[in-house]
Amino acid sequence: MSDAETNTQLTDLAPLDEWAAFENEIYDKTGLEASVFNTKGIRITDNKKWANRLCPEIKATDKGQAFICAVAHMNLAEIGRQTGEPVIEECDAGLVKLVVPIIVDGEFIGAFGACGLMLEDGEVDSFLINKITDIDEERVEELAPDVKTIPRADLETLRDRIKSRIDGLIADYAKSNARETP
Repeated sequence: MSDAETNTQLTDLAPLDEWAAFENEIYDKTGLEASVFNTKGIRITDNKKWANRLCPEIKATDKGQAFICAVAHMNLAEIGRQTGEPVIEECDAGLVKLVVPIIVDGEFIGAFGACGLMLEDGEVDSFLINKITDIDEERVEELAPDVKTIPRADLETLRDRIKSRIDGLIADYAKSNARETP
C-alpha cells in the first residue's frame, strides 16, 4: 500500500452499530467488558457494560485509567500489532485482558479488547490498586469478590471466536474492494 492511498478504518469493516452489537454479544456470553479500539487506544463506540463493580471505580480515577487500564491495553495492543496475534494477559489490577489486533493488508487499524474478569488462579491486587489510584485498600477488598473468574480455556475459545469474526469482516472487506477495483 502506498502512502498516497487512504488508510483502512474500523468502520470500513463494519458500521459502528455492528461493532457495538459484537461488543454486546461478547459481554452477554462471557460477562467480559468488550470494546473496539482505534490505533490510539480510544473506544470507537459509546457502548459501556461493566464486568464488575471494581473496574468503574478504578477507571473513575485519572491514575487508574492512565496507569492501569490504558497501559494494559496499549501494551497488549502493541504486542498484537507486532506479532499479528491475539494476546491474553493480566492488567496490573490482576484482571484478565484479551486483545485481538485488527490488521488489514499488513496495517494495524485497531484492536478488539475484552477485560474485567479474573483467571481462575488469579487475584485482585488490592495493594497495587491502592498505591496507583489512592482508592482505599479496604474499598478494593470490598469490591473484589464481585469480580468473577473465567477459565483460561474459555478465554482461548473466545479469543479464537473473536479472531474468526474479525477475519471474516476483513475477508468481506477485501472482496468488496476487489469488485470495486477496475
